[in-house]
Amino acid sequence: MGLLAFLKTQFIVHLLIGFVFVVSGLAINFLQLCTLVLWPVNKQLYRRFNCRLAYSLWSQLVMLLEWWSCTECTLFTDQATVDHFGKEHVIIILNHNFEIDFLCGWTMCERFGVLGSSKVLAKKELLYVPLIGWTWYFLEFVFCKRKWEEDRQTVIEGLKRLSDYPEPLWFLLYCEGTRFTETKHRVSMEVAAAKGLAPLKYHLLPRTKGFTTAVHCLRGTVTAVYDVTLNFRGNTNPSLLGILYGKKYEADMCVRRFPLEQIPLDEKEAAQWLHKLYQEKDALQEIYNQKASFGVRRLIGVTEIEKGSSYGNQELKKKE
Repeated sequence: MGLLAFLKTQFIVHLLIGFVFVVSGLAINFLQLCTLVLWPVNKQLYRRFNCRLAYSLWSQLVMLLEWWSCTECTLFTDQATVDHFGKEHVIIILNHNFEIDFLCGWTMCERFGVLGSSKVLAKKELLYVPLIGWTWYFLEFVFCKRKWEEDRQTVIEGLKRLSDYPEPLWFLLYCEGTRFTETKHRVSMEVAAAKGLAPLKYHLLPRTKGFTTAVHCLRGTVTAVYDVTLNFRGNTNPSLLGILYGKKYEADMCVRRFPLEQIPLDEKEAAQWLHKLYQEKDALQEIYNQKASFGVRRLIGVTEIEKGSSYGNQELKKKE
């Protein structure tokens, strides 16, 4: 075992990493609190400041995945889709099967300069989690209790506030609502059968209210929906603890872009579109399980892109 590999297994090193994250996070939260004075004067300047403050915190977690554990994230898509990355407001749909799926998503965001401006429809309980929830609050994340009658107005107002966001906005939706388990899947498929919906083998039945509301409220702001299907080679079940111990994983992400015009205006038809999308995601998962590939072009390994600050990389591209 080399020295670096040995250090990655030591509790004192893990404690140091945690200490740096907590202290820097509290400092960032304090700076975010100070930026509130900008809101009534220049809302967009407030948002730009907070995007970069959030980047300073989230990039530490991306570092653990990409540099500390040397996990590889390989992107499967087409060049036309990549050409849009980081240049438009979009809604992201990601399967929720793994403990570190959010880290792989953030790695993709980081590479294309939208880590600080990425958003998610999050459970309200997370709002009260120190560092994470507090940072999300200043970033105008949309929180919900997962009780639609109580959430409806709050979610609509939160989404509409994002309509004039100055940075490219990636809004993440976990349409399944919770992480996949066999027990949850069995219950979910019982619900699908009761509703006359086609069964899913690898996903939970998607909850359509959040998706249809996001599409309705952000229509005219977002230009596309990105469907992202994430898998790990070798049928591994990655964990945050494994990342902390420096364990390397190999992630594959298939990204498909759907222009927003393809999604029906009618709520019921949009819900049907989402159910059809999850049927396609299930088929993609079946292909991956059989061939260890998504059956489309392996375009680029995310970790093969020039490393460094994504904001710095974006500014460099603008100069070029």
